Amino acid sequence: MASPDDLSEQDRTTKARLDILTQAVRRLRGRQWRVVPHPGPIGGEQHVGGGKSGALRAAIFGVNDGLVSNLSLIFGVSGAGVDNDVVIVAGIAGLLAGAFSMAAGEYISVRVQREVYERLIHLEAHEIGSDPEAERLELAELYVRKGLPRDLADRLATELMKDPETALETHAREELGLDPREGLGSPFAAAGSSFVTFALGAFVPLVPFLMSSGTPAVVASAILSGIALFSVGAAMSYLTGRPWLLSGARMLAVGSAAAAVTFFVGKALGVGVLS
Repeated sequence: MASPDDLSEQDRTTKARLDILTQAVRRLRGRQWRVVPHPGPIGGEQHVGGGKSGALRAAIFGVNDGLVSNLSLIFGVSGAGVDNDVVIVAGIAGLLAGAFSMAAGEYISVRVQREVYERLIHLEAHEIGSDPEAERLELAELYVRKGLPRDLADRLATELMKDPETALETHAREELGLDPREGLGSPFAAAGSSFVTFALGAFVPLVPFLMSSGTPAVVASAILSGIALFSVGAAMSYLTGRPWLLSGARMLAVGSAAAAVTFFVGKALGVGVLS
């Protein structure tokens, strides 16, 4: 059995900051909010879509960012009155730069998140191996806070602590809010889905400029991108449970506003530069 003296200097430093790291984990896992049980329609047992890899989240942000950012870039450049070839080059550059940037950002983000999770679980394993009785009491106290009677909480904690693997999984879930069995997130999955979906979204406003130029291309790009924005927003309602019309209109409004602003800014800058 390991003793506290066996811990490395890094382990002792991390243990001293355990509260801060635990709060960081909770922030990484998302916004906290309160809800109480209440009657309402149900559709069977609920499951979290997309798992813990972050791939679904990255995909949603990727396609949305690809659409909005490249649409804004293309409209800003086309508003400046430059040649169609310049618009195409800018669109392709925006697609590649954005896709690689999104992928790199998601990879680093999920990798750091995973390393924090792994570190906390590793330290929890040290604590269980070094002082199992203290960890048993800590687990029992957690169950008391959840509303179990003290004697029942003590018996439950004692049974769970008999098997080291079960003890570690239980402490990870109850104390840290993590579930090792469900995975801690894949940085490659998040980066890959982010890259592909950003590229797909960014390609949509570029398509008309590959086939036409000038005002017809701008109009076609606006229509095609508007349909894509509304469709992505409406599709997200399948996950959020929000009205599909509201979700679609919200995403369409945000994307249209961004494109309109950059178009008129580009037009103003183009007039100033070319005059």
